[in-house]
Amino acid sequence: MSLLEIDRINSYYADSHILFDVSLSVEESEVVALLGRNGAGKTTTLKTIMGVLPARSGSIRLENQPIEALAPFEIARRGVQLVPEERRIFGGLTVAENLDLASLTATNPLSLEAIFAYFPRLGERRSSRGRNLSGGEQQMLAIARALIRDARIILLDEPFEGLAPLVVRDLLEVAETLASQGRTILIVEQNVTAALDLARRVYVLNNGHVVFEGTTTELRSEPAVMKNHLGV
Repeated sequence: MSLLEIDRINSYYADSHILFDVSLSVEESEVVALLGRNGAGKTTTLKTIMGVLPARSGSIRLENQPIEALAPFEIARRGVQLVPEERRIFGGLTVAENLDLASLTATNPLSLEAIFAYFPRLGERRSSRGRNLSGGEQQMLAIARALIRDARIILLDEPFEGLAPLVVRDLLEVAETLASQGRTILIVEQNVTAALDLARRVYVLNNGHVVFEGTTTELRSEPAVMKNHLGV
């Protein structure tokens, strides 16, 4: 039984059909990458899992329990945490306050000290307001808010987008540490190299359809898929 099982979901924005019978699974303690060009349906998939965009049909199961009809806050309480591309931290609150707020409704929240062990820079900036953080620091805080809730599975939407290479390297190291400690991650990312270095398995979307499923090694051995659907 997979930790997360998505079976033939179809999602729409108004009358526009975006996802077509998308199926994927994520095992406990596994890192899976969801790749594709812009507009392929990757972010829509994460929003559908999270209940932000309800699926019109299909099923989504967490630990074999259906969640597709639940509200986003109920899905979050069950251990699914979305780190959106926009980050959506509270600019008027400090780093510590952002984390404290995220932990309020968590069943077994991690301590601030545990979070700052992953992100020492956030520990240094704990009294700084969110709006005063750099882009990389804001992304660290967005991930830390999900982590402090002791998430069963973290959905990362473009975590490296627009960040300097050195910041990407630091964030990738944190993600690799989380993976090595058994955290379950589903990552959407345009940086194909970084995503494939982190993940064990990968799904490729094109125009809302899954066009490839396999290990990262298998994807690297499919140059046509890499070129046609990922542009590499």
